[in-house]
Amino acid sequence: MPVGSITRGTTNTNRLRRVDRWIAELPILRSTEDPLVVDLGYGASGVTALELQQRLAKARRDIDVLGLEIEPGRVRTATEQLAAVRAGGTGFAPDARVSFALGGFEVPVPQRRRPAVIRAFNVLRQYDESQVADAWALMTSRLQPGGLLVEGTCDEIGRVSSWVALSPDAPLSLTISLRLAGLEVPSIVAERLPKALIHRNVPGERIHALLAELDRAWRSNAPLSVYGPSQRWIAAVRMLADAGWPVRGGVRRWRLGELTVDWAAVAPLCR
Repeated sequence: MPVGSITRGTTNTNRLRRVDRWIAELPILRSTEDPLVVDLGYGASGVTALELQQRLAKARRDIDVLGLEIEPGRVRTATEQLAAVRAGGTGFAPDARVSFALGGFEVPVPQRRRPAVIRAFNVLRQYDESQVADAWALMTSRLQPGGLLVEGTCDEIGRVSSWVALSPDAPLSLTISLRLAGLEVPSIVAERLPKALIHRNVPGERIHALLAELDRAWRSNAPLSVYGPSQRWIAAVRMLADAGWPVRGGVRRWRLGELTVDWAAVAPLCR
């Protein structure tokens, strides 16, 4: 039996574009001999798996995407959508390397393949925080050497996102990705933090300190808004780095509204 609980299944076209473009940059997708990516818990529609394959194919044409859902009806719906794709009746390539199957956190993959990447978005949000570690451990145990689990949350239209990247050994990083146009304060992401962090945004916790300092940096660089929100964001991220936060990446990623920091900088404190 699939491991996990049925989620609400909410999904929207283009909702996961921010995390998809981040995944497309992962070195494992270029180095692996078996470029299999799993879209775990894709929801009521298979569109996110189809979009994922379409975006990743620009980086590597032979990438396979397997969509897994715990609810059989959703697998049937996605399979019907895929039939329409194969018939050439959609905007996706008829030969898109996409398939759908029943499965949960155990990540069942045919032919004993091991995923290079597992994307699990808006899945653990509906679980208790106490269940996160076991779910992470089970999913990462299915990865191939060097593989990554990308687990996170976003709003309904994909303008506010955050995710954790995990190896089979440990969480590695937290990424925040925001639509900068019209952004009031970066801490809007507090409502869309991964389950492991969403209840830790309180004084004394590392994630609270990060968001508070990011808000201050965003406000401090308000004059740069005349050059556009991207320049303001880049300056805010640089301010965090200068203050000692372990910021990853560079300007090319920052201008997209991204901030990635080492997981150790935001990991929940023991209680």
